[in-house]
Amino acid sequence: MHSSAQEELYLAASKVPWVPQGDGIYFKPLRINRRAGSWINLLKVQRAGRVNRHRHLGPVEAYVLEGSWRYLERNWVAKAGDFVFEADNDIHTLEVVGDAEMITLFSIHGPFEYLDDQDNVIGTETADSKLDRYVRHCEQFGIELAPIIF
Repeated sequence: MHSSAQEELYLAASKVPWVPQGDGIYFKPLRINRRAGSWINLLKVQRAGRVNRHRHLGPVEAYVLEGSWRYLERNWVAKAGDFVFEADNDIHTLEVVGDAEMITLFSIHGPFEYLDDQDNVIGTETADSKLDRYVRHCEQFGIELAPIIF
């Protein structure tokens, strides 16, 4: 299950399950680096959905594979084939545009905090919490863990 940073990894991503994250929101972990606190995952939001307002404590890169989304706090829309870079400490609310399902590849470097309207932290997501959610899901459904941890 563990591999070193020097080893290559081939992952049949189709065998990694979509893990529920919220109502109509799922993630598929591809790599988790517990030591660095970073992870790479696919995020899927079905139909018009929203990921709660949050602040990343490290930078994030995103590449849109399907559908489109925006941040309520911005005036652009990211569509399939678009790339987005988010600087650390940026606060935003991801919203899927239209009725089509959205899938985006995210590379997340450090934890992020879910915020209420007064910027109080109401939850935190880390590499460990993502890994824990993935492991619990696999155990619940008898799915073999993929070699995603390094």
